[in-house]
Amino acid sequence: MKFVDEYRDPELAKRIAAEIARLSEGRPLKFMEVCGGHTHTIYKHGIEDVLPRSIDLVHGPGCPVCVLPMGRIDDAIAIARTEGVIFTTFGDMMRVPGSKGSLLDAKAEGADVRFVYSPLDALKLARQYPDRQVVFFAIGFETTAPSTAVTLLRARAEGVKNFSVFCNHVTIIPAIKAILDSPDLRLDGFIGPGHVSMVIGMRPYTFIARDHHKPVVIAGFEPLDIIQAVYMLVKQISEGRAEVENQYTRVVRPEGNMRALEAMARTMELRPFFEWRGLGFITHSALKLRPEFADWDAELRYEVPGLRVADPKACQCGEVLKGVIKPWECKVFGTACTPETPIGTCMVSPEGACAAYYNYGRFSMAAERDHLRSLSQTP
Repeated sequence: MKFVDEYRDPELAKRIAAEIARLSEGRPLKFMEVCGGHTHTIYKHGIEDVLPRSIDLVHGPGCPVCVLPMGRIDDAIAIARTEGVIFTTFGDMMRVPGSKGSLLDAKAEGADVRFVYSPLDALKLARQYPDRQVVFFAIGFETTAPSTAVTLLRARAEGVKNFSVFCNHVTIIPAIKAILDSPDLRLDGFIGPGHVSMVIGMRPYTFIARDHHKPVVIAGFEPLDIIQAVYMLVKQISEGRAEVENQYTRVVRPEGNMRALEAMARTMELRPFFEWRGLGFITHSALKLRPEFADWDAELRYEVPGLRVADPKACQCGEVLKGVIKPWECKVFGTACTPETPIGTCMVSPEGACAAYYNYGRFSMAAERDHLRSLSQTP
């Protein structure tokens, strides 16, 4: 298939991996793929088994479903249970557990919760049901924020007043800063998120190379995209460079998408602080609606608990999101916590690291354990 097969060429992957092994020989390197989509590709296609043992890939907080704290889920459920509300959300949010169940549980108990493919679908429902209030659960990084922004602009232009947004959009750069400031983790570089970078461009990552002297390579989502990004990172390190490079040139422009950024700026502004699962409160790391859109702001329209809720003690999603542990190192991974019975958010979303490991990572896990066992038996 054109534009797919050429990014999945196994012989080319082996040649690039051999060059990575040559450049990194004798020097173990740890890279973080920030985006959950990259994690999914890595384990679906067995990329860890292709790369040399000197390369360790760890997973970052790039899954928007995973980083949302339980308190915000409780707030969403409270709105969904409000009389007269049609609560709309993306499908992977339906099963994310709050402190007292999920949106799917609320639906089973009588709340009108519906999954949609875009906020424009929610706006369409508002037009169809003018006597009901339709709320859209807006989540995601800068990738999905422009679609929410465009929908808000359309709702205002059309005067649709029975539509509102529960805004939980987060921004990627403060999360990366929090990771870099974490004493728990040593990283040698970053595989930058492709879809987010399609919107924000390359410039926001320059502080990573300039201030922290770590290379960044923005990558696409096919197997060869990620393998080439690892090669570019290793090449930078071998040459003593730390720069921001763009492997995903077929999609990402250096300046980003100016029209998308403009729509976001017209409708949203930064929150003073926002809580992230596993990372705690991070300043200026999330978006809220601007005062001009107060009539479409569900946080102002409805009463919500607004409480901070601690994660279940057995769940180690926070450590997974920070790259401190691999999912299979969590005590409940694959036993009490599975995609069918998730305890934490990382096992719910298709982009979650735990879900990726569970669905695709078993051979990688076995190889890792065999490798560790062989090391322990070495005299």
